[in-house]
Amino acid sequence: MKKTALIFTIVLFVFTALAQDQKAKAILDKVSAKAKTFKTIYAEFTFTLDNQQEDISETYSGKLWSKGKKYKLELMGVITYFDGITIWTYMKDAEEVNISEQDEDDDEALNPANIWTMHETGFKYYYKKETFEANRPLQYVDLIPKDLESEYSRIRLKIDKSKNMVYSMKRYGKDGNIYTIKVQKYDTNKPYTDSLFKFNKTKFPNVEINDLR
Repeated sequence: MKKTALIFTIVLFVFTALAQDQKAKAILDKVSAKAKTFKTIYAEFTFTLDNQQEDISETYSGKLWSKGKKYKLELMGVITYFDGITIWTYMKDAEEVNISEQDEDDDEALNPANIWTMHETGFKYYYKKETFEANRPLQYVDLIPKDLESEYSRIRLKIDKSKNMVYSMKRYGKDGNIYTIKVQKYDTNKPYTDSLFKFNKTKFPNVEINDLR
């Protein structure tokens, strides 16, 4: 009888875990499906770095324009442009821009334009819970990287259930750094030209250019 009960408990656990994974996938698929209906996405957000061991807690405001894989990111005095091939990193205080190309081995999760679809490759995902925060229903989903050598152990997404959009993303680094992005505002389907995602050196004649390609 005890053996039967143990087997039943194991089977129940396995099927419960499977159901949670399927629920997580259903939630994430809704997010990516909705994001793919938008030709462009603009987002204003806060970016927080926490490290309890180093007694660090810093918060900054940022802006993101995305169009497919292309993006322009303003954060911490740095403007990053990516046109799908080339990356320009413009440091305003230093009046300097570094030019590089995307490494095919780079972690796709680090591309800010992928926040809505990054679960599609390289992750296991688990549904955690649903709560009501900031006057909205939020669903918690954890992403666990399949690559054991990843620099982070997990990413926690909070999904706005009413809008099927990412409300926040928290990445837990193995070095103790925790990065949190919380979206304050979305705007979609604005007519951005491809030139928005390229650094225009004619507008910055005094900038030092470092071509690292």
